[in-house]
Amino acid sequence: MKFLSLVLTFFFSASVMAQVDKINIGEYQLEYEYIGTGENIILLEAGMTRDLKDWDTIIADLAKMAQVIRYSRVGNGNSSTTQQHFSAEQYAEHTKLLLDGLKIKKPIIHISHSYGGIIARIFAAQYPGLVKAMLLIDPASEHDLDIMRTIDLSKAIAEIKWLKNIGAKDGMANEYLDYWTKRPMPNYPEISDIPLTLIASVKKWPQPPILLMTDIGRVKMAEQHKAWAQSFPQGKAVFTKNSYHFIQIDEPELVISEISKLIARLP
Repeated sequence: MKFLSLVLTFFFSASVMAQVDKINIGEYQLEYEYIGTGENIILLEAGMTRDLKDWDTIIADLAKMAQVIRYSRVGNGNSSTTQQHFSAEQYAEHTKLLLDGLKIKKPIIHISHSYGGIIARIFAAQYPGLVKAMLLIDPASEHDLDIMRTIDLSKAIAEIKWLKNIGAKDGMANEYLDYWTKRPMPNYPEISDIPLTLIASVKKWPQPPILLMTDIGRVKMAEQHKAWAQSFPQGKAVFTKNSYHFIQIDEPELVISEISKLIARLP
C-alpha cells in the first residue's frame, strides 16, 4: 500500500509539472505552467521566496474549472537568479509582462498566498481592467508590523531584525526586505469593486515561532483581515482552525471550494 501511494504521488507530481516552460520578460526568464480549459483565467501568485510548486495540491482541480497559470518570480524556483532587490511594485510589473508574453488580454482571477497578496493588491490597483476577482490566502499585510509592536515592542524589533537576516542569506533579501518595509498599500476603492475572498488561518500554535503567531497575534490579524475584506462591497472573509499558514497545502479542499464559490459570484 505504501509503495502504491508513492507511485501515485510520483505520477500525480509528474503530470502536474509536465508542461512547465520558460518565458522571457526583458532580461529575466520566468518558469511557468499554463494548463486547463474554460472561460476564466486564474493566475496563481506564490508567497515569499516560494515557487510554483506551492500550488501542486490544487492546480489539477483548478484546471478542471478554468485556465490556470502558475509561475515562479525572479529569484525563486527555476526562474532567473538575481542579486537585485525587487519591490512588490516591480514584481507586479513582472506579472504584467508575463501576461503580455502569454498574450492574455482578458481580466484574470488573481489567487495569491502570503506575500503574494501584497503583489496581487498592487497589481489590481495598477491594472484594474485586468483583474475581475481576487482570492487571498493568509495574506501578508501592512499592519503586521504594527500588530507585533503592539504585543511586545522590544521583542518585535528583535524578531524583525532576525527575519531580515534570514532573508539576507547569500545576498538574496528581495522579498524579505520588501515585506518588512512599512508603506501604504492599495485598498478599496483603489482596488475596484470586484468579488473578493480572503481565507485566513486562526489555528493556534502550540509554540508560536514569532509574535504574529501567538494567540493574541492571531486574533489581531483575524480582526484586521475581516475588516479589510468587508471594506469591499463584494468582499468576504473565511477563517479556518484546521490549517496553519499554507492553507492550500493543509486544506486544499477548502481553497478549491472557495475558488468555485468566487467564480460563481462573477457577473
